[in-house]
Amino acid sequence: MLRAIAIVTIMAAAVVPAGQAADGPYVFSYFKGNGEDGLHLACSDDGLTWTTLKGDRSFLTPQVGTKLMRDPCVCQGPDGTFHMVWTTGWHDNGIGLAHSKDLIHWSEQRWIKVMGHEPDAQNCWAPEIYYDAPTKQYLIYWSTTIPGRFPKTEQHGGDQVGKVTLNHRIYYVTTADFKTYSDTKLFYDDGFNVIDATIVKDAGKYIMFVKDETKAPVAKKDIRIATSDRAEGPYSPASPAFTPDWVEGPTALKIGDYWYVYYDAYTRGRMEGARSRDLKQWELITEQLTFPKGIRHGTAFRVSPEILAGLKAVK
Repeated sequence: MLRAIAIVTIMAAAVVPAGQAADGPYVFSYFKGNGEDGLHLACSDDGLTWTTLKGDRSFLTPQVGTKLMRDPCVCQGPDGTFHMVWTTGWHDNGIGLAHSKDLIHWSEQRWIKVMGHEPDAQNCWAPEIYYDAPTKQYLIYWSTTIPGRFPKTEQHGGDQVGKVTLNHRIYYVTTADFKTYSDTKLFYDDGFNVIDATIVKDAGKYIMFVKDETKAPVAKKDIRIATSDRAEGPYSPASPAFTPDWVEGPTALKIGDYWYVYYDAYTRGRMEGARSRDLKQWELITEQLTFPKGIRHGTAFRVSPEILAGLKAVK
């Protein structure tokens, strides 16, 4: 069911104008299945048609945590180095981290125990990394359930795992050098079960896309927007949803005058998307999108033509 509430208006998708400026090429990092075989990459020149790289075989096999590589998020730093974080397992209290200059050759994988100080932490899901130029530091943030921590929303929570109802909030650390990290802090709590945060910057504002993971009494499972003047927040209350329900894993690209947001319609077995000029009025573009078969969510990001040429040369 689509919702059109308050500032959010869902409109029929328009055809992308011929000759629209593109800032590509772009790469999409993703996983397949349960993330067992690791990192997959696809490329696009226009943000609409995505083609597999390396014959859709893995570029990096998971080696840390429970040895999964789900939700791979890639961020390029100011020195050109790519940094990637990922979910290493369903019930791990840490996340994976690796670095690369070309997205082909990767550093030794590290496991960062970001929730080790919380003995009841159930998981560390969908970590993301964002470089904040004004503070010259990276934010790494993810979703965790700590039973009993947010009792008001436990009855509206997510899936049941054993005797625990998953009731996530977003947590984060900062680092400037990937050697020392700040203490883990609560990042986003708007009074609902929330996962899959991702941050972009637009016109001086920090835009955080989040998934409302509320399952009861009525399932939300949709994408909303919060904003801030600082990367570390505080962030505003979330907007009404601008997507259909039962989607997750948003990632955003600025292409021409539009923000494109892709999300994983996991119950429908496909990637879907929407675009907006102002992050308020949205049009659905799912029927214009072509993604590799079996793709699950990750991160869309711009690369140089040289980086893409190197990726295409890998057989």
